[in-house]
Amino acid sequence: MKFWKSILLVFMVIGMTSCRDNIGIVDSVASPQAGDEATSIAYSKYEDPIVIRVGFKVPDSRLNTGDSNDNNPITRYLESITNIKVVHSWEAKGEDAFTQKVQLAIDSNDLPDAMVVDRDQLKKLIDNDMIEDLTKTYKIYGSELIKDMYNSTKGEALEDASRDGKLYGLPNVAIDADSPVLLWVRQDWLEKLELRPPQTFEDIEKIAKAFIEKDPDGNGKRDTVGLSGYKNIVYGTKPLVNGLDAVFSAFHAFPTNWIKDNNGNIVYGSITPETKQALAKLADWYKRGLLDPDFALYKETQEPIITGKSGMFFGPWWMPYYPLSEAVALDTKAEWRAYAAPVDDSGKFVAHLAPVTDRYLVVRKGFEHPEAVIKQLNVFTRLERRQDPNQEEVKKLGDFSAQTGIQLRAYYPFDLLIDYRDAIEKHYADIQQALHGKIDPDTLNSDTRLIYDQWVAETEQPKKDLEGWKAANAYKYGVAVLTSTAIEGVRGVFYGNTRLMKTKWPELQNLENETFLNIIVGDSPLSDFDAFVAKWKSMGGEEITEEVTELVKQK
Repeated sequence: MKFWKSILLVFMVIGMTSCRDNIGIVDSVASPQAGDEATSIAYSKYEDPIVIRVGFKVPDSRLNTGDSNDNNPITRYLESITNIKVVHSWEAKGEDAFTQKVQLAIDSNDLPDAMVVDRDQLKKLIDNDMIEDLTKTYKIYGSELIKDMYNSTKGEALEDASRDGKLYGLPNVAIDADSPVLLWVRQDWLEKLELRPPQTFEDIEKIAKAFIEKDPDGNGKRDTVGLSGYKNIVYGTKPLVNGLDAVFSAFHAFPTNWIKDNNGNIVYGSITPETKQALAKLADWYKRGLLDPDFALYKETQEPIITGKSGMFFGPWWMPYYPLSEAVALDTKAEWRAYAAPVDDSGKFVAHLAPVTDRYLVVRKGFEHPEAVIKQLNVFTRLERRQDPNQEEVKKLGDFSAQTGIQLRAYYPFDLLIDYRDAIEKHYADIQQALHGKIDPDTLNSDTRLIYDQWVAETEQPKKDLEGWKAANAYKYGVAVLTSTAIEGVRGVFYGNTRLMKTKWPELQNLENETFLNIIVGDSPLSDFDAFVAKWKSMGGEEITEEVTELVKQK
C-alpha cells in the first residue's frame, strides 16, 4: 500500500491530473514547469476537508474575543486557505507541561496525528517506529521558502532530524544571533554619572557600584540595583533574561554543556576549573552587593528591570521586545544600550553557540495525510515571514493582532518557527544599505521593509509607537553590536540523553544548581566546588561522560 501511495505522489508531481484528484487537491497547475508545480502543491487547497489532530501548547496570551484556542481568526484563516481543520487532541500550558503531555502520549502509544517533540522524544519515536518517514513527502510538498531556510544551515538542521538517510521530523532552525549574550545597560544613568561604556569585568564592577551608590534615578533613595541575575544562574543553551552565561563565557567556561577541553577530551562544562573561576567572580560580586542581593528571590526574574530598579542585565539582542518594552512603557525616560561585555583576558568576546535545532514536528505512523502537516507548516511559515499573497485577509489578521496584542504565531497549530540561520544579520545589513541610500527601500523584502519603516519612524518620533520602538531598538542597538563584534563562538559537541542520564541526571542537576547558587550567595565556600566535582563524578557523572564520549565518536 505504501509503495502505491508513493507512486501516486510521484505521478502527481509530474502533472497527472487523475492522481491529484485521488488525493483531493484543487488548484491546477498552469505550466508544466517543475518549480511552478512544486509551488502549487505546497500551497494548494484540499477539495474535501482534512482533519489533523494535534497536541497544542497554550500561549500565555488570552483570547478575550469569544474565540477559543482552536477556533479564532488565525485558525479560521489557515483553514480557509487549506481546507485543513485542526483539532486539539489535548492542550498544555507552558513548556514543561507541554513536554510532559508529549511524553505521556509517547509512553501510552496514543499519539495525535502531529505534534512538536524534543530531541530525546524524537529518538524514542524513531526507535519504536511510531512516526512517519517524511523524506518523500517533504521533498514533494515542502515549500521553496522552507527548503531555502533549511538550506541556510548547510544541511545540519535536516540531518539532525534524520536517521539512516530518512527524515523523521521537520526541525526548527536556531537563528545564529540568538546565541550570544549581551550586557544591557541603562544608558541614561551611564551618561548622567559620566561613566565609560563597559568592556571588562572591572568596567562592569565600577558601573554597578555607581548605579547602587549614586542615586541614578534621582529619587533620593538608595533603591537601585547594579546587576540583575537569574536564580538558576545559567540557561545553558538559548539565553534569556538575566542569565549569567556571559560571565562564564568570559572565563571560557560553559556550564551545562558538553565541550572539548584543551586536550581534545569531552568534558561536562560545569565541572571545569574555568567554571570555578567564574563562580568565584560572581560570589565576589554578590558579597560586594554588585549583583542584586535579591536575585534568587524573585518569582519573575525580569521584575527589577520592568520596575526600573535595575541598571544592568544580561540578555540576547531581542531584549527590547521584552522586557525592555514594558520597562520603557512605565518610564519613558529610560534609555537602554547593549554592549559586548565582559571580554576575556585577551580582549576577545566569547559566546556559547546554541544547537542548530532542538524541536521537531513529527507525524504519527499511519496517518493518512502526512502531506497535510507539511502544507500547514508551509502556509503559516509563509504568513510568519510576511510572504502571504492574500494581502486583504492578512491585513485583517494584522489588525486583530494590533487590537488585542496577541501575536499570530501564538495560535499557529504548531510551535515551530523557521527562519534563515543568518536572518537577523541579513535584515540589519539590508536596512543599513537602505538608510545610507545605497539601495531603494522598495527593494527590501517584506520582513526587512517592516523593520526599516519602524526604524525610520522611531528616529523621527522616538517612543511614539512602542511596537516600532521594540524592533528599532533591538536592531539599532542589539543587532548592531553583534554585527560589529568579532565573536569567538564555542559550540557543544553533544545534546540529548544517554542511557544513564535517564535515571541519574535529575539528581546530578539538582546537585549542580544547589552548589552553584550556594557558592554565589555565600552559603558555601568556593572550596565546595571541588567537593561538588568529586561527588558529581561518583554519582554517575564519570560513567555518563564515557557514554557521551562514545556517542560522539559514533556520530
